[in-house]
Amino acid sequence: MTSPSERHSLVGPARLWEVRRAFQIRFLQSISLAPDQYLLDLGCGTLRGGIPIIKYLKPSHYYGIECHEHVLREGRQELIDAGLQDRLPQLIHINNFRGLDLGRHFEIIWAFSVLIHMTDEILAEALAFVKLHLSPDGSFYANVNIGQQQDGIWQGFPVVWRPLNFYERVCLKEGLSLKVMGPLRDFGHVSEVVASDAQQMLRIRQIQ
Repeated sequence: MTSPSERHSLVGPARLWEVRRAFQIRFLQSISLAPDQYLLDLGCGTLRGGIPIIKYLKPSHYYGIECHEHVLREGRQELIDAGLQDRLPQLIHINNFRGLDLGRHFEIIWAFSVLIHMTDEILAEALAFVKLHLSPDGSFYANVNIGQQQDGIWQGFPVVWRPLNFYERVCLKEGLSLKVMGPLRDFGHVSEVVASDAQQMLRIRQIQ
């Protein structure tokens, strides 16, 4: 296992670990996440946001999926360090979204700083997965970079920028509706990274 500081750097600047951890639970509570609801953390990483969510939800109500096994291993250590094993979160390593069925629906699906690292193909697969697992009255929340800037790279991942109508189009193709809630800074995400604070929070739902 790595040290806590090394673990924290796996999911972004270590200096912003606490800021981004606190933001996630605060935002989810602001949209009325209830302890008895089931939440799926899509791209749960090292449980930066997962720990306070696991603590808040009833046992077994948190599911986290992660495509990088070594990152999820660090998340399991984070869970042990926090003494929350008895909350029985479901932490699942996946290779891809194709054919993946977790066998239940979720009132909330959450993806913090995840869609910004997806290629168009993987995003389409992720949205199909979300459609399959979202409760009829549930919501999927995710932050994205909106604009025409040149894509970048972070730790081998793409950092993508897309126009809003791109997300509207791919959501509609999967039978999902999209609403822009506003920039992260409007919800209290305040860091020295201006581009991160300006990312837009999306709410995605089933089309009834």
